[in-house]
Amino acid sequence: MTQGYKFGTLAVHAGAEPDVSTGAVIEPISLSTTFAQKSAAKPVGSYEYSRSSNPNRDSFETAVAALEGGKYALAYSSGSATTANVLQSLAIGSHVVSIGDVYGGTHRYFTRVADSHGVETTFTNDISAELAGLIKPETRLIWIESPSNPTLTITDIASVANIVAEVRATRAESQPLYLVVDNTFLSPYVQNPLRLGADLVVHSVTKYINGHSDVVMGVAITNNEVIHEKLRFLQNAIGAVPSAFDSWLAHRGLKTLHLRARAASHNAQAIAEVLESHVGSSVVAVSYPGLKSHPQRSVVQRQHRDGLGGGMISFRIRGGAAAADKFCQETKLFTLAESLGGIESLCEVPAVMTHAGIPREKREESGVYDDLIRLSVGIEETDDLVHDVLQALEKAAVVN
Repeated sequence: MTQGYKFGTLAVHAGAEPDVSTGAVIEPISLSTTFAQKSAAKPVGSYEYSRSSNPNRDSFETAVAALEGGKYALAYSSGSATTANVLQSLAIGSHVVSIGDVYGGTHRYFTRVADSHGVETTFTNDISAELAGLIKPETRLIWIESPSNPTLTITDIASVANIVAEVRATRAESQPLYLVVDNTFLSPYVQNPLRLGADLVVHSVTKYINGHSDVVMGVAITNNEVIHEKLRFLQNAIGAVPSAFDSWLAHRGLKTLHLRARAASHNAQAIAEVLESHVGSSVVAVSYPGLKSHPQRSVVQRQHRDGLGGGMISFRIRGGAAAADKFCQETKLFTLAESLGGIESLCEVPAVMTHAGIPREKREESGVYDDLIRLSVGIEETDDLVHDVLQALEKAAVVN
């Protein structure tokens, strides 16, 4: 689709041309696993076998690439499969630098899978300050989340990208160094890391991009042809690809991303401000990129569309683990469940849920304490969500 349109227009129209055979405005689902050939190795159309490519997957990849400002997108069967394919592209002996409070599943892959394949990872809790001193000759990837999961720490992506570019300029082509940004927490609507200097952007499509908690998928987006060709080979060779139906559902969800992301950010801003007003009583601390008190607020205003904070909040409740558990049991609209980014609101206690696999000492070094609660704010009515948080806070205070 022609570039130059605003985000919402691209979301609706990119990768969504009317069907050429029927004129259907909404793309049909192509369930065929194989496609006819006119003669040996000469397919009738553009497709041979659905693991290699599929019309619905192609349409979704076209759409999400347009929204991230990328040339290429590659869809996978999950966010974890996306991470695995990126790490699988590294040679034995490669080194990775990652933020310390990275998503628990990513941390698990770095420390229990990639390491067994000869890829070493160094974690840091201040990547902007420490990165230059952590890069080795064998360092191939810098992996960041901004905001991080679950503490919502912001990284200045452009600053990190500049460090990566400076190091890369001193290296031979045989020693590549790339910046990877996991943009799951914000979605392409709120932030576009490629425009800030990242080489590769990854998402768990399961979250904001699909937005309806009914698809497990992942995607990687890049402007770099070398990265694209390597990952495309692995996408086909490893075969961790989404089904045609999941691709169709994710593309459908993508079309309302701008509306959902704005609504979730609006709701989260209101809730974060209410939680902050309780700091010193029932709340220990609140982390939300939209708050003026967020330590990296100035970076947020540069990196995020309209300075939006996104739909994720984390806060520490007074009363420890018992109070955190009680809060999540008492909410009526925030469902106690893992995941995020859907139209419905969710809450969880990362220390015993999404980040339970990280040793306690390492968790707490990154700010993931037993009293930390993560909220994924949905698109329900603002007043109802605020009331739900307040009544759960009041009930949780009983255990203090």
